Amino acid sequence: MALDADQPLFVISVAAEIADMHPQTLRQYDRLGLVKPSRAPGRARRYSQRDIEKLQQIQVLSQQGVSLEGIRRILQLENQVAALRSRVTELTRELEEARERAEESSRIFAAGVGGDIVRMARGSRPRARKISQAVVLYRPPQQGR
Repeated sequence: MALDADQPLFVISVAAEIADMHPQTLRQYDRLGLVKPSRAPGRARRYSQRDIEKLQQIQVLSQQGVSLEGIRRILQLENQVAALRSRVTELTRELEEARERAEESSRIFAAGVGGDIVRMARGSRPRARKISQAVVLYRPPQQGR
């Protein structure tokens, strides 16, 4: 059974241990809005796997010398990029559906050799019938009778 990465499972002490941080650091990051854990009844913080991954990312950036305000901006931009990617995926799907609908509504049909209806590609013509295949519908009256 796979765990949901957004399921709030870990109390602050466990999350701090997994992220290799002091619990007070997690509280500070919560106050600053860098990580927003869920709250259990009684206001206890509960961290998800995704929260812990974010804490680890914050730790790496901090160790690289990025300020907390810089980290906040990086996280904000990453969230915007993720939202934009999601929107692009959504719009691409809508465009494909619209193209399919347009293709279906612009179908062209013709009579086939056997009189059946056949679908034709736009801009194409049905194959010409051979004279022997043509049905004579009209015979001119014969003279002299």
